[in-house]
Amino acid sequence: MTRVHVRRATLSLLVAAGLAGFVVFGARDARACGGCFTPPEETESVITDEKMVLSVSMTQTTLYDQIEYSGSPASFAWVLPIKGTVKVGLSADILFQTIEQLTATVVIQPPTNCPPPPSCNSGFGYPSENAGAGTASAEDAGAKSAVTVTAQAQVGPYETVQLHSTDGSALNNWLTAHGYQIPASTKPVIDAYVTDGFDFLALKLIPGAGVQAMQPVRVTSQGAAPSLPLHMVAVGTGATTGITIWVVADGRWQPKNFPTFTITDPEIAWDWVTSSSNYESLRLSKEAGFGGRGWQIESSLELNQYTISQTLEQAIQYGSSSVGGYTAPIPPPAVDGGASDAGAIDGGDGTEDAGVDGGLAAAEADLAVLFAGISQPSVRFTRMRSDVAKSALSVDMALEASTDQSELTNQHNPGQQIGQPECPVYNSSCEVTGSVPRSQAQAAAAAGSPGGGGCTTSRPPSESGTTAGVLVALAGIGIVRARKKRRAAK
Repeated sequence: MTRVHVRRATLSLLVAAGLAGFVVFGARDARACGGCFTPPEETESVITDEKMVLSVSMTQTTLYDQIEYSGSPASFAWVLPIKGTVKVGLSADILFQTIEQLTATVVIQPPTNCPPPPSCNSGFGYPSENAGAGTASAEDAGAKSAVTVTAQAQVGPYETVQLHSTDGSALNNWLTAHGYQIPASTKPVIDAYVTDGFDFLALKLIPGAGVQAMQPVRVTSQGAAPSLPLHMVAVGTGATTGITIWVVADGRWQPKNFPTFTITDPEIAWDWVTSSSNYESLRLSKEAGFGGRGWQIESSLELNQYTISQTLEQAIQYGSSSVGGYTAPIPPPAVDGGASDAGAIDGGDGTEDAGVDGGLAAAEADLAVLFAGISQPSVRFTRMRSDVAKSALSVDMALEASTDQSELTNQHNPGQQIGQPECPVYNSSCEVTGSVPRSQAQAAAAAGSPGGGGCTTSRPPSESGTTAGVLVALAGIGIVRARKKRRAAK
């Protein structure tokens, strides 16, 4: 069986009345918002990390889901619980990279400069010398009488089929008949979604398409649906699964049925020895305090739609070909020697380079879906993160508008410092009497203490000479004027 290298793809999923996850079959080292089922000949897959962008408005809701997959292309497929008939389109990994770039959490290293020395007796202060800044066919047998195909289409390199059933066993039999290996332990999960009234979208790579052709997918339906399918995520995960979610909306959102927390600047410590902060350990500690159920609200930023569009456009125009940009689908060759409208598959990839102009047009269409129903020029991006324990993935996540609609910055200035540089301490005569940590020296200087710190007591020779020259000149002028007055008196 052919093996391929890891390929990253982005899947966008929208369900009306409730978003549900998707099941990844035959994947290894995968990132996926859904269960990971593996054929017997494949090594078992474990989902370790997941990134999703959920756009919520009153008109529609869209979930973009980024995954990684390696294995046989013939084994690759997604099964996504949905509600009603959905619209399937294409997206690109570069969209995730753009959002990541604009919202990444930054811990700012404290500046390395010391405060300037005090004025002392001369009344002049000088700056420090070292101051700085710092596919399945609808006609196939196998429970088809109990499973209805509601839609079927090719989208880029994928064959897609939408299924409806009120019988979980019939749906499991349908999937098994179409080559999906469903573990016995997973069938109750599918049964539960069927019982809750969900339909399913199944995706496979078209025959002849390799994993390198995996184009991100966008699935859209109408209505607001602020929910995430964590129950399905539990299939194929290990002890914990790292999940990052961006909620794109008119305001700030948060989980409704999971605890949340934030990390504030006073909690963050910067270690000068390692040139790093304790931000990550703080996050993990707080997650542990919630038993693997807690979600960190990392940031909530107002971003202008134009800024996002321009950043994505520049990435397409000037980025390397390896960034995962937009591609144009090439339909497979016509059957029985008939003519094909758009050519054949290029090298079995199922896609071709869209080019800069094609990429820009595709990006514009993708952003129109992402921002659909959001009328304001500025959009709120709320970023959430958790390393979710498998035991916490027994229920889907419900989202709600936060009672706190203020922005939450993604940039942090550490409130504590470990092993920080020392600054000199001066007395009232500008003599160095010792040294203290930089933060203490800065605090003393801000309070106007005569013992405030600085990094040097020496004055630049050129400046000292200039000052002395000015004083001598003023004295000379005074002497001349005094002599003139005495002469006038005589």
